[in-house]
Amino acid sequence: MAGEEHLVSGMAGRYAGALFELALEEKATDAVKQDLEKFDALIAESSDLNRLVRSPVFGADEQLKALSAILAKAGLNAITVNFLRVITTNRRLFAVRDMIRAYRALVAQHKGEVVAQITVAEPLNDANKEALKGALKSVTGGKDIDMDVKIDPAIIGGLIVKVGSRMVDTSLRTKLNSIKIAMKEAR
Repeated sequence: MAGEEHLVSGMAGRYAGALFELALEEKATDAVKQDLEKFDALIAESSDLNRLVRSPVFGADEQLKALSAILAKAGLNAITVNFLRVITTNRRLFAVRDMIRAYRALVAQHKGEVVAQITVAEPLNDANKEALKGALKSVTGGKDIDMDVKIDPAIIGGLIVKVGSRMVDTSLRTKLNSIKIAMKEAR
């Protein structure tokens, strides 16, 4: 119970919790999760959509109008579309990516899975995804793994893995920063 409360804390968590309850009631948790992941990918791929979502310059009416056009083409579930419209009307669209992460965590907890947030410099191929999933499964005591993979070229190479409160950073950026610090101390 305490873990569930932690997952739904804050404004993003409350919205995600409400969406989860509705999706659970309608037996559409997986469909909504897929829709949210699709919408999250659209935000990540489009700088214009990212700006629309995050910028306070746009009013709720402007955001809703633009979002409605995008949602009409995206072919998302009615629950997901209504949720995105509600958060837009309530001026909470800026936190949609946090809401998506919280929703994923709720679905994973409901299914007994563990969410692993993974940051890589470039997309992983299927073989690497499966190898990573297998390694994470062995570390988490055999629990199923829901991998939330983000691509961030700024890490240069390697990967950053977060599972619960544990994090392993093997990114090239971090290693280069460590070398830089060591070189400064050696002077």
